[in-house]
Amino acid sequence: QVQLVESGGGLVQAGGSLRLSCAASGRTFSSYAMGWFRQAPGKEREFVAHIKWNARNTYYADSVKGRFTISRDNAKNTVHLQMNSLKPEDTAVYYCAAVYATPDYSSSSRYDYWGQGTQVTVSS
Repeated sequence: QVQLVESGGGLVQAGGSLRLSCAASGRTFSSYAMGWFRQAPGKEREFVAHIKWNARNTYYADSVKGRFTISRDNAKNTVHLQMNSLKPEDTAVYYCAAVYATPDYSSSSRYDYWGQGTQVTVSS
């Protein structure tokens, strides 16, 4: 089993940056692919980014490509989401999630474990 705890959210002005972190418990963290999702009020949870267990492959939603970067440190059981050039439409609760393996990385239903979320608010 994997337990996930996100941190690093907050309030930032448009154009600013934030770095989200997700700390994982469990000795098998390095076996899991990791994803970031977000959910704005009144909207469905949406895919943001995904990273394979060995960090060799990363995938992004078109809306964040070129602005966000996902990374992981298997030695420290952590995954990060560096968010630059933030926009008001990036405002949401951000969740990290773990999946053992899936080709359908953008589907939230494929993920096995979820964190509690961290709020990101971007002011205009």
